[in-house]
Amino acid sequence: MEFKGAMGGLYRITEWISRIAFSNVLWTLCSSPFLFFIVMKFMLMATGQGGANEQGTLNWGLAITAPFTVFPATSALFTVVRKWVMGNTDISTFKTFFQGYKENYLKSMLGGLIYTLLFLVMYFDVTIYMTQMADFKIIGILMLVLMIVLMVSMFNFFSAVVHYQMTFKQVMTNSILLTIARPIRVFTTLVAGVVLAYIGLRYPALYFVCIPTLIAIVAFFNFYATYNKLQLQAETRKRQEEEALEAEGGADNEESEEISERVNLSKETPDEEQTRP
Repeated sequence: MEFKGAMGGLYRITEWISRIAFSNVLWTLCSSPFLFFIVMKFMLMATGQGGANEQGTLNWGLAITAPFTVFPATSALFTVVRKWVMGNTDISTFKTFFQGYKENYLKSMLGGLIYTLLFLVMYFDVTIYMTQMADFKIIGILMLVLMIVLMVSMFNFFSAVVHYQMTFKQVMTNSILLTIARPIRVFTTLVAGVVLAYIGLRYPALYFVCIPTLIAIVAFFNFYATYNKLQLQAETRKRQEEEALEAEGGADNEESEEISERVNLSKETPDEEQTRP
């Protein structure tokens, strides 16, 4: 039964609230080992208890659990969000989530290992340069900026994992290149993420209800807009080159096919670079 008018609008709102909340609950459950260490860390910080050893232990717990829990869970969340952003809202959230979890676990885990290692290195560098080497604070600031860029590229990594059929190396390369090539989209994702994270800090319960899912929606929306723009540019280049070849009349069919294969990003690319259905 389809509602119309005010009742229809209210029904759609409640339906979206339930979708977002349910996907967020699934993400929370699959990320629970990582979230446990985060909660413990914030509790120690809030109460002023625990020394350097306790904080160090919790940091190592976060670093160890992140690649094996939160990264696969986040890729599964992006699998669901991708369907929504692309207009397929009538999917089974539970089935789609765990299908994405299973299909992308290995790539997400490997990416988690790399990102976690890079974050650890940059975190220690920022801490040392900002607190113990005052003459080199500029390096600490630079490392902090790189950490922020790395964090945004991580969102592109999750989007690329669930959207493309690529090798792991191609996913990592494209996530970094997209981050560098589209700074406006990077800034939009960053601002939205910061705002949502701040709201979550004011109302912590929202982290378990909607904040991660909303951040994923914003991140994939920006990624998908970038993808569509690059797709349009590639098709335009293809059409221009084909018209130039026809005008010149000197190119043979083989050269035309090679150019078409080189510039087409969606129809004639190898299987590992095709988008997912």
